Amino acid sequence: MKKYLILLTLLLISISNICADNITFVISAPASTVKGAQIQLQYVLKGGEGREIHVPDEIKGFDVLYGPSVSQMYSSSNINGKVTSESNITYTYLLLAKEEGTFTLPSASVKVGGSNYKSNTAQIKVLPPDKNAQPQQPGQQVKPTTSSSTAGNVNPNDAFVRAIFSKTKVKEQEAVTVTFRFYTVLNIRDVGKIQFPEFEGFMTEDFELPANRQMALEHYNGRNYYTVDVKKTLLFPQRSGKMTIPSGTMEIVFEVASGKKVQTFFGTQEVMTEAKKTLKTTPVTVDVSALPIQNKPANFSGGVGDFSFKPSISAEKIKANDAVTIKLDITGTGNLKLIKNPEVKFPKDFETYDPNVKNDFKLTENGLSGTKSIEYMFIPRYPGKFTIPAIEFSYFDTRSGSYKTVSSPSYTLDVDKDPNAGKNVSTSYSSQRELEMEQDIRYLKTGDYSFTDPQSFFVGSLTYLLWYLIPLVLFIAFTIIYRKQIKANADIAMMRTRKANKVATKRLKLAKKYLQMQQKDSFYEEILRAVWGYLSDKLTIPVADLNRENIEIELLKYGVGDDLISQFINILDTGEFARYAPSESGHAMDDLYNNTVDAIGKMESTIKKIK
Repeated sequence: MKKYLILLTLLLISISNICADNITFVISAPASTVKGAQIQLQYVLKGGEGREIHVPDEIKGFDVLYGPSVSQMYSSSNINGKVTSESNITYTYLLLAKEEGTFTLPSASVKVGGSNYKSNTAQIKVLPPDKNAQPQQPGQQVKPTTSSSTAGNVNPNDAFVRAIFSKTKVKEQEAVTVTFRFYTVLNIRDVGKIQFPEFEGFMTEDFELPANRQMALEHYNGRNYYTVDVKKTLLFPQRSGKMTIPSGTMEIVFEVASGKKVQTFFGTQEVMTEAKKTLKTTPVTVDVSALPIQNKPANFSGGVGDFSFKPSISAEKIKANDAVTIKLDITGTGNLKLIKNPEVKFPKDFETYDPNVKNDFKLTENGLSGTKSIEYMFIPRYPGKFTIPAIEFSYFDTRSGSYKTVSSPSYTLDVDKDPNAGKNVSTSYSSQRELEMEQDIRYLKTGDYSFTDPQSFFVGSLTYLLWYLIPLVLFIAFTIIYRKQIKANADIAMMRTRKANKVATKRLKLAKKYLQMQQKDSFYEEILRAVWGYLSDKLTIPVADLNRENIEIELLKYGVGDDLISQFINILDTGEFARYAPSESGHAMDDLYNNTVDAIGKMESTIKKIK
């Protein structure tokens, strides 16, 4: 009997522990309020019966008007024969905000069974009253916001959208955050079309905003508004110059006063009606300065931000034909996605593979924050001692405004002989190498014989005369061509126009290599450089001043047709968007490459016809 009592006691203890694990006690309060307004402070207990709740008598910045009032809710459900139940107990306090500032709402403690549970704390911001607020009668609630809009006139100060930039003067590739924030003092009936501007010349990364985000109070220009962030984007400028972000628009249907009043049981009531309004953001110009040329390292990685460099190697004492990995971790905040892989100089007898890149970062106000890991795998095929030189990583440090170069130590590999070498002659790398080196016997010459006349002489022959005439002709031709080249070089604009196709062809060849290697980021970067550079040289307009509008105007002056102009604009749009898309197929990259080659070819043919 005693044994069963012990088992029953242990069972009850285990059940109580399980129940205790499901108990939560959290605070619930608004994120902001207005001085003189009342708020509800709630402490919610889930999964237990509480008693003896304790809250500090004084809460800084607030007067406690009432509390706690206790309400309890119980729910039960039966799903596929499985019964679940939940109980919530809410302790509510009524507070009056008496000071402006940011305050901490304290935690509360409550007893459940024989244990004490403590809630979390919460931050609340108390804003000044609205400058347009009317004086309140004694006992009357303070209104957080005021409105003067009517059905025929939605006051632009009652609802608007702002494009808020974290900074408007940055370096090339330096991160800048833009937030589209909606401000209103009016009730919203419906939301129509929302159109954000295109960030031409920027690489973009959108922040993931919560789907169920709530409006919060914000004090702006002396007034209180309900605000919500509609879109938040991280921008990386890809070229220098002053770049203007055009307006974004939002169509909103508001609830406004109609000017009519009716008598109800509760007294005189204002009749509300709908008013549609299109809100626009103010265009913002971002001044992007180029990275300094002075002291720029030859192996600059393209990284701009604040980074650290951590190299490592899997082993330095190995056997031939064993795989070794060098891992480079670049950690920090900046344009991590655009950093080029550091170059590793392997001994020529090593078998190497393409690096494996892993990105682990998140979006922050200052850029992409996290780690970019590059793993180089290689296989030494022969015994001996080999040295891998130091691996350098160069970047532009935004904090100090200068270039920094960090490097790994040089690695010395002690490679022993492979005990299994030579056992499989057909596939042994070493055996194949030895066989190749030992093939030193040359083949005997076979075929027809050739004879020469012993009475013939070289001096005075046609070949002899040509040895003098050909250099003379070549010299005269070279002099004529050289003089024409000097004259042509004097016209810088003409030289840029003539070389535009050659420069674009070189970049397209490099883009073709990236296409074959399926390096998406590098491929789209070279395509965009080829097209922007080609149009800049052809139209003799600096790249920083190029945009879609003046491209179209200048191409029309050259007599280029609308179809070809649309083709160039489509290439730029496709390159900008596809470059930063989550994923792109090889087929889409092939189409973009072929479309670019075709457009440049048509442009050259059009210009030749005009000339």
